[in-house]
Amino acid sequence: MFTGIVAAVGKINSVAPLAGGLDAGVRLQIESGGLPLADVALGDSIAINGACMTVVEKTGSSFSVDVSRESLSKTVGLDAPGEVNLEKALTLAERLGGHLVSGHVDGLGRVHSFEPVGESRELVIDAPQELGKFLAYKGSIVVNGVSLTVNRVEDLSVDGAGVCRFSINLIPHTIEVTTLKHLRAGSQVNLEIDLIARYVERMLSASAGAR
Repeated sequence: MFTGIVAAVGKINSVAPLAGGLDAGVRLQIESGGLPLADVALGDSIAINGACMTVVEKTGSSFSVDVSRESLSKTVGLDAPGEVNLEKALTLAERLGGHLVSGHVDGLGRVHSFEPVGESRELVIDAPQELGKFLAYKGSIVVNGVSLTVNRVEDLSVDGAGVCRFSINLIPHTIEVTTLKHLRAGSQVNLEIDLIARYVERMLSASAGAR
């Protein structure tokens, strides 16, 4: 489990294909940035742009993870060198500064706009229609591994397809310490819905189906 509070911005230094042909995944070698690795062991989990991955190699300042072809097909930002948001799995002794995050990407969103509003910036994202029921005013959403609060949400049609458009206010600190600063209109992002909303939807649908 994670909190969605980014601990460091690291960098994917290399992307190497794994043995197994076209269906094989890749091994990422990642510079940890300011993320301490002294307490990280092989087999531990680290969220990379919101996707939970397992450490398979480690040096003093870098680590490697294997990303399956399935994971690559369901995420963005894990297939090429570049900056990534990093967070180690939480312990029971840590503050839960964001919200409970599983590190499982539920879908890809697309940035509609990213504009200054006063000292902050408003990030507007179009999410897949099927995720819309999990998004609510003042609810939580994870974008590229960052726990954020939804300020506005609406269901609409874009180019004939249904989307859920929601907006987020990013304060200067969040912009400074995460990779969200690099987003532009048209950028794709990893989205994870709120864990509690996921279970509530399942309970309600199961209850309706039993009638």
